[in-house]
Amino acid sequence: MEKIIAANLGTIVDVRTYEEFCGGSVAGSINIPLNEIPSKIEELKSLKAPLILCCASGGRSGQAHLYLSQLGIECYNGGSWLNVNYYKSNNN
Repeated sequence: MEKIIAANLGTIVDVRTYEEFCGGSVAGSINIPLNEIPSKIEELKSLKAPLILCCASGGRSGQAHLYLSQLGIECYNGGSWLNVNYYKSNNN
């Protein structure tokens, strides 16, 4: 997964709330809060795969990963957005 993030091969989706996302996020990531994921399936399917899901600690992104993978959407639980940010900024 780190290689996917570093090579910009997918889309980083931050599933935290809008307020949390505004407090700091991975450059180039998009914000779709966990509670909005079911209503945004078509939008998520249209994004460049695989999706790298992140949140504050990995809990919400884990829930999103389970849900989306059951729908056949290629995705990974990236855990904390800080970790994803580290992989992205230190490997470019």
